[in-house]
Amino acid sequence: MIYIGLILVIAIAFLLYMWKVANENNVLNHQMQLNGEQEKIRLFFISDTHLRKINRNMIKEIEGSFDAVIIGGDFADRRTPIERIHENLTLLTLLGPTYFVWGNNDREVGEDRLRGILVEHGVHILANDAVLLPEKKNRFWLSAIEDTSTRKYSFEAAFEKIEEEDLVVFISHNPGVFARVRAKFRADLMIGGHLHGGQIRIGPYGVHPNGSYKEREGVMTLVSNGYGTTLLPLRLGAKPQCHIIDINISGK
Repeated sequence: MIYIGLILVIAIAFLLYMWKVANENNVLNHQMQLNGEQEKIRLFFISDTHLRKINRNMIKEIEGSFDAVIIGGDFADRRTPIERIHENLTLLTLLGPTYFVWGNNDREVGEDRLRGILVEHGVHILANDAVLLPEKKNRFWLSAIEDTSTRKYSFEAAFEKIEEEDLVVFISHNPGVFARVRAKFRADLMIGGHLHGGQIRIGPYGVHPNGSYKEREGVMTLVSNGYGTTLLPLRLGAKPQCHIIDINISGK
């Protein structure tokens, strides 16, 4: 009985540790250099919030404002209270102009309902389209597709406005499409989430690769572990993340 009790205590402690990890607030900073008219562009990226409440102190501690706040999909799912969606958007929109990309779970809230909430908070919905960041020296685009689960996504529509010398950030909730985009289109940075870094990893092993910011076939690529969790509110070896990307443009 003593051994059973000890095993039970260890198991509970381990679950509490994974719950604690899942509720960390990790803001990662990334740097990027591009060629063009000299200026600095600052992006904030968060994906896969799901049920989680965004930490108010985390937002308060982030210094400065952003040219674009990008919500990379799965901002909500069927578990998410509507009031929490409003609260999370109120915090994110404090950081700067906010753009939303659909994930595979967002429509569980009800597409029309979520669209209405996003519009109420002044959020730009970006799907199979590209938008120029305003008042910039460079033509700097945010380009995004519909979520791949809809089968309505169009790479052509996401890139049709973009000219050869323009600077482009391409966003897809599911980073599984990035290789197809690299093969046919040009982007300076690709951003996605969806995979949660596997969420629960045993050492180097997980259902999906851990998140990363690195060059892939000549294109800087950010795949985030995401901020929230799906199914179980637990993480191990794949800490929650959101991201600041400072882009320095010079040399043209």
